[in-house]
Amino acid sequence: MKHFLDIDKTSVAELHGMIADAKAIKNARNGRPRGAPDDDLPLKDNMVALIFEKPSTRTRVSFDVGVRQMGGQTMVLSGSEMQLGHGETVADTARVLSRYVDLIMIRTFEEATLLEMAEHATVPVINGLTNRTHPCQIMADILTFEEHRGPIAGKKVVWCGDGNNVFASFAHAAGQFGFDLVFSGPEPLDPEMGFVEQARAKGVSVEIDRDPARAVAGADLVVTDTWVSMHDAPSARERRHNQLRPYQVNEELMRHANPDALFMHCLPAHRNEEATNGVMDGPNSVIFDEAENRLHAQKAIMRWCLTP
Repeated sequence: MKHFLDIDKTSVAELHGMIADAKAIKNARNGRPRGAPDDDLPLKDNMVALIFEKPSTRTRVSFDVGVRQMGGQTMVLSGSEMQLGHGETVADTARVLSRYVDLIMIRTFEEATLLEMAEHATVPVINGLTNRTHPCQIMADILTFEEHRGPIAGKKVVWCGDGNNVFASFAHAAGQFGFDLVFSGPEPLDPEMGFVEQARAKGVSVEIDRDPARAVAGADLVVTDTWVSMHDAPSARERRHNQLRPYQVNEELMRHANPDALFMHCLPAHRNEEATNGVMDGPNSVIFDEAENRLHAQKAIMRWCLTP
């Protein structure tokens, strides 16, 4: 079964194949109406279950549109409708859904839910996000970088902020795609060292530098994410703001990076918190290309999952 659970669990050749396929998919749609189906319909007569325990805008819309453009149909299910793990077990849910649908995408909180779903499903399962990783986002980010700057192998990527699930998938990608990675953030919000060590074991440099200006020197790509989740309590918001304020990506910080360094943010953003409007709307920002590329990258992932 070809599940797409994490970037490190997929071979380098297959990852490069997905990026190439995503580029071809995007190029083939150039100038076509947004709602028009693809000429190639690899999901024709396929039903895809989109499960959202955790709310979403980009993941929901991009997967839904992608399935429809490739000729399939979607069934969107919320956690409150399914009560995953609260009534029926995740394993039994996976077994039942596999009798109805051809592909499952799940966006959930606990990684264990994803892994149990994949273990017991008899159809492919895609990780739409967990608290530990966000591989679909990083596939879109790789696609975005390469369409603007060419191969990402050998480049320097700098992450400013919280060592969260998005950073974890960047660390996976560093090892698989061969780029160097620097984390710059406060020590209490360091990433799991297992992610760092795994990438280093594959021969790339992964560093931690508390000085953001020094960290971004020579960067080809600067990335950040929200300091707090959109639904975090006010007390958590204030504490994280105090920890992360020195790591804001602003115009002054970007001047330390390479002149043509790109800026990315996976969105949604708290503008003028983790990054200033000047950076987000500036000439080096590709945040909306990045958001669009979720659609194309995920279409390539779904095609890969359903290709024997």
